[in-house]
Amino acid sequence: MLKKIISTLILSLALATSANAAMTCGKSAKGFEAFKKSVLKEANAQGMSEAAIAAVAAAQYDPSIIKKDRAQNHFAAHFLDFQAGKVTGYRIKRGAEMITKHKATFDAVQKKYGVPSAVITAFWALETDFGGVLGNDDTITALMTLGWDCRRPEKFRPQIGAALQLITNGDIAPEEMRGAWAGEIGQTQFMAYDYNQSAVDFDGDGKRDLRNSIPDALASTANLLRQHGWKPGQPWLQEVKVPSELPWDQADIAIQHSRAKWAEWGVKAVSGKNIKADNMPASLLLPMGKDGPAFLAYHNFTKAYLKWNESLVYSTTAAYLATRIAGAPPVSPGRAPVQSLNYDQVVALQEMLIGLGYDVGKTDGKIGKGTRAAVKEMQLKYNYPADSYPTLPFLKKLLSSESTASTD
Repeated sequence: MLKKIISTLILSLALATSANAAMTCGKSAKGFEAFKKSVLKEANAQGMSEAAIAAVAAAQYDPSIIKKDRAQNHFAAHFLDFQAGKVTGYRIKRGAEMITKHKATFDAVQKKYGVPSAVITAFWALETDFGGVLGNDDTITALMTLGWDCRRPEKFRPQIGAALQLITNGDIAPEEMRGAWAGEIGQTQFMAYDYNQSAVDFDGDGKRDLRNSIPDALASTANLLRQHGWKPGQPWLQEVKVPSELPWDQADIAIQHSRAKWAEWGVKAVSGKNIKADNMPASLLLPMGKDGPAFLAYHNFTKAYLKWNESLVYSTTAAYLATRIAGAPPVSPGRAPVQSLNYDQVVALQEMLIGLGYDVGKTDGKIGKGTRAAVKEMQLKYNYPADSYPTLPFLKKLLSSESTASTD
């Protein structure tokens, strides 16, 4: 009952905040004080604590937060480069050590939530290096700044009310409301809304403490994954080998076939052995196209991982790191060198696709869902292997074909 009341309050404040600042946002500090006043008004109306009100009153527009938000080009790196900087020998070794050190907690967490220790530990490693780098930005200032900014106010404004509720409930003292620049809090970097909804007191001290309590952080991570759709006892990601010929248009994170069908099409285990030819549904994930690494992605990846983070390169890396911690070998680079596009080339491709009428979202240099879908359509149009991944040869063919078409 209490959880339902809290959820209602959070939603109410989030909606009211968005409504009062409706259709307004800013690209600088100008107007920020008026936005702050609207947040303070709603926070008072919703009965937030004096400490929460004071945290909003103290918030200042922080241009350094905006600068960090605009500089996330690392997500534009292709999978092999991105994972090379994240899936390190240290993290694999340290991850295994932490699982051993906290075995009793991990066992209890898996028994209750059904999420393997390697999966939780991989997020722990990637998000804060096992709690070593929690971030020191003021959370309310970060959320207020990003909530006022015009780039993604719909993402951050609802988080303001959730953060104030955490202070009001006593989950976090105002002075401890600090974390990453985008408002994430704790050892596995929860946004405030997820903290409210999914954090648990697993050490039994009467407080949901994701900053200082390892049991609370690990169990809350598992609980959030369960709420995202994690199915206990099922796999998440399996590296495979693909043949030189395949119905490439079926290699899509949104398309599933049974493992029996993938086996029929020639997909094998990375060792070269046959995969289990059963009815387990899986998508064929080719993060760098038909010549790069290949994975069978199961329900736990397509639902839980991609709900945790929509970035395909991040989620694939997190899932792959979990397999490494669990004992899998290093990833294969694939069948042949891949001529990936650089950031500027991806932006140019996105601008071209938008000009052709495709909705790829923002021209951000990231090969996201919209860009992959548009690329697949163009590959099919020009009888190119439709693996949804844009390479330099494909870009050249596209430019040549569209140039010819425009002169006809």
